[in-house]
Amino acid sequence: MRSAGYRVVLLPGDGTGPEVVREGRKVLDALAENGPHPWSIEECPGGAIYYRDHGKEWEPEAKAAAHSADAVLLGAVGWPGVSLPNGDIAGADLVLGMRRDLDLYANVRPCKLYPGVQHRISGSFSTVWKPENVDMVILRENTEGLYTPARGTLDRGGATEVAIDTRVITRVGAERIIRRAFEIARHRPRGAPEDGVKRVTCVDKSNVLAGCRFFRATFDRIATEFPEIEKDYAYVDAFTQWVVRNPEHYNVVVSTNMMGDIITDLAAVLQGGMGFAAGGNIGREHAMFEPVHGSAPKHAGKNEVNPFATFFAVEMLLRHLGETRSDSGMIGQADRLAGAIARVLADGSARTYDQGGTTSTSAAGDRLVAAIRGVP
Repeated sequence: MRSAGYRVVLLPGDGTGPEVVREGRKVLDALAENGPHPWSIEECPGGAIYYRDHGKEWEPEAKAAAHSADAVLLGAVGWPGVSLPNGDIAGADLVLGMRRDLDLYANVRPCKLYPGVQHRISGSFSTVWKPENVDMVILRENTEGLYTPARGTLDRGGATEVAIDTRVITRVGAERIIRRAFEIARHRPRGAPEDGVKRVTCVDKSNVLAGCRFFRATFDRIATEFPEIEKDYAYVDAFTQWVVRNPEHYNVVVSTNMMGDIITDLAAVLQGGMGFAAGGNIGREHAMFEPVHGSAPKHAGKNEVNPFATFFAVEMLLRHLGETRSDSGMIGQADRLAGAIARVLADGSARTYDQGGTTSTSAAGDRLVAAIRGVP
């Protein structure tokens, strides 16, 4: 086990971000109580509100700290009415800038439904999905695609006449995200819930788009390196109904940037909603983890949002450090947290408003801390 400590940087950001990151820090502190403290924590301000008040998205020192950290936990960025001069959301440098600067090419989104978690269909709580039937990981390429800054407008006579966004799919970008998808499938302990088969599903629109045909061809080529993993395909429009109708078919899913962005938020409903959806932005040397629900301005300051997405992000952070540094102690900490989360969700003792409960954000954090400490 690594003896030196890890540096973890917290970027609370805007809106509900500081509220959920505060609970994430409580969890990290509770995990560190039993044994040597394996991490140091530095919290740095930044985001849209910081830009509004200071004229910059974050300080150079904060950016340098995040860039040199072993891992970053991000809350959320963005605030209504606060944007950069070019029209982009203020605070985006903490997310999109980090992805580009640190080459965090893999956006990894686990989608797992836990016993005790409720989910909604047509506004009502439902039991359409059995918990054991929802257990997949969705990967999207995180640095190119339709979100590259290859865009612009044609303005004439004071009016915008044309707006153009150009999608960029590169060989390197496609190869590395697809290869990571197959590697994850290889190491997941079980395959798809319906049959136990380890498969990777390529989601694209290759019947129409040249970039998607290139992405699928790359998928087929990389798949030859993993003969034990089953190949699977879905056009993105068909996938949106298949994943809801038959989630147990899916094990690992890989897609391009914008398509992956859309299908991961759709899949979040399978796991109970955005309050349970965490994501990792992972590169070769750096990684950033986050709850993906955004800053949620209408809930900010009310101590009511679901913090479990942040708890799952913390678990991902610890597991990533453990696996990439061959640190069994950190993997053990991730397992401790995962077990505590599962127990609290199963007994229903920390249900926030989105789960039909009345537990506050901070009380949910307190309940998880108690579970980590072994308090019933």
